[in-house]
Amino acid sequence: MPVVMSPLSFAENDPPPVAPEPPQDGECCGSGCDPCVYDLYYEARERHRVAMREWEQRQAGAAPIATARDSEK
Repeated sequence: MPVVMSPLSFAENDPPPVAPEPPQDGECCGSGCDPCVYDLYYEARERHRVAMREWEQRQAGAAPIATARDSEK
């Protein structure tokens, strides 16, 4: 039997992706390492963009979360 999640539990179980932190000052040694910490950061940033688009699409398709005001109607 499939599990049916309420809109609130869906939102709680599907938080937005967390953006990667940029390299800190001094993490790049400037010697041309392959891969450089900036290369890794840019790759992680691109993965975050894709994950964010997918998350936004899931959120757009989710039922709206009921509020206390909705229950007063």
